Amino acid sequence: MAPNDSAQATDEARDLGAGRRKAARYLVPVGVAGVAAATIGLVPALAASGDPSLPKISAQQLIEKMAASDTQQLSGTMKITTDLGLPGLGSLGSFAPKGGGSDKSASPDAKLTELASGTHTLRVAADGPDRQKVSILEDAAEYSLIHNGNDVWAYDSGSNQVFHSQKSAADAAKEHGKKTPDAGVPTTPKALADQFLKNVDPTTEVSVDGTSQVAGRDAYQLLIKPKQSGSTIGSVRIAVDAKTGVPLKFTLSPSAGGKAVVDAGFTKVDFSKPSADTFKFSPPKGAKVTEDDGKQKQTSLPEQSLPGGLGSFGDAKNAKNTKVIGKGWTAIAELDTGGKGMPRADSAKGGGDAQKFLDSLGDKVSGKFGTGTVFKTRLVNALITDNGKVYVGAVTKDALVSAANSAK
Repeated sequence: MAPNDSAQATDEARDLGAGRRKAARYLVPVGVAGVAAATIGLVPALAASGDPSLPKISAQQLIEKMAASDTQQLSGTMKITTDLGLPGLGSLGSFAPKGGGSDKSASPDAKLTELASGTHTLRVAADGPDRQKVSILEDAAEYSLIHNGNDVWAYDSGSNQVFHSQKSAADAAKEHGKKTPDAGVPTTPKALADQFLKNVDPTTEVSVDGTSQVAGRDAYQLLIKPKQSGSTIGSVRIAVDAKTGVPLKFTLSPSAGGKAVVDAGFTKVDFSKPSADTFKFSPPKGAKVTEDDGKQKQTSLPEQSLPGGLGSFGDAKNAKNTKVIGKGWTAIAELDTGGKGMPRADSAKGGGDAQKFLDSLGDKVSGKFGTGTVFKTRLVNALITDNGKVYVGAVTKDALVSAANSAK
C-alpha cells in the first residue's frame, strides 16, 4: 500500500469513529468486569480465501460496513465465556460481610457481575433503542433485564425479586453525564466490538483474516492486534455478518496465550422484528419489588472498572492528579488515592486469614517508587503502591513497574 493510501484510510476511519455509527446498541448496560478500550489504526488488507466463499473486502470496507449497519431488530441466543483468572466467587465466601449483605434485590448492579467469570447462556432481543431484553439462563432459575420505553425491569426468578426503574431517556442521559442509558460495559458482540473500534490510533494493526460461519450465517473475520509490546491483549477477533454488518462473535485472546479471556457470540440469531409481548413485564404474584432510589449510577473511572473489586481501594471521589501514561494498547492510568495504600485486615477482629488471602492475590514489588503490590488478572493488572498511588491498565506487571518508576 502506498503511504498516501494508508493516510487516507486512517483519515476516513477517524471520520467513522467521530459519528457514523448508526446501529442501535441492543442491551441495557451490565456491570461485568471492565474491558480496557483499545484503539485502532487501519492497515487495510484483502480477505483471505476461506469457507464460506465471500467477495473480497478490505479491513476499512468491513469497518465501514459495521459502522453503517442500521440493524435495530433481532432476537437470539448467546453464549459468553469470561476467564479473567480470578478466584471463584465461592472462595471469597468466608471473608464476606455478615448480615444484610446478601439481600441486594434484583438490581443489575447486584446480579450481573456474575458474567465476569464462567460460561453463561443469554437470550437477547431488541426492537430499536427503546426496547431490549436480556435473560441469563441458569440451571433452575432465570434472571431477566427488560427495557421498555421509560421502564427498566429486572427479575430474578430464583429469589422472586424485582427491581424497577422509571425514567426518560433524556433524564438518564443527564444523570450519566450526557451518556445514553446504555452507556457502560455491555456484552453483545457489537457492543464489545465498539469498545475497540470507537477511536483511531496508529498503535494497532487491523486486517481481514478469512471467513467463517456463526449461528448459521456467513461472516468475515476482522482481526485486531496491537503493534506495541507490553499489552496483555494478544488479539481481538470479530466475526461480522456478511449481509447486515452486525458483529456476531467477539473473541479477546491474551498475549500470554491460552484460552480466550472473553468469548461472546450468537449460537442462534434472527433479524426479524420480535413480538411486542417480548418486552412486556408485570411483577409475579408475591414478588418483592424494589424501586430505584436514584443511587444506581454508572461510572467510567478506571479504578472502578477493575475486576475482582480492586477498585474499592481508596476513595475514588477523592482521587487527585489522575493522569494517563502512554497511549494506545499500553496506556496506564495513574491515580493518587490520597496516601491510602493496600488495606490491612484487623487481626484483632479475626482478619488474619482475610489478610493472608489478600496477600496471596498479589505480587510484592519494589522500585524507585518504593514498594507495592501488583494484582494480576489475565487482562487488567493494577499496581498499588504503599504510598497510595495506583497504576492500572491492560499491560504486564513489568510495564506497570516501569511506569511507576518513570512517574517517580
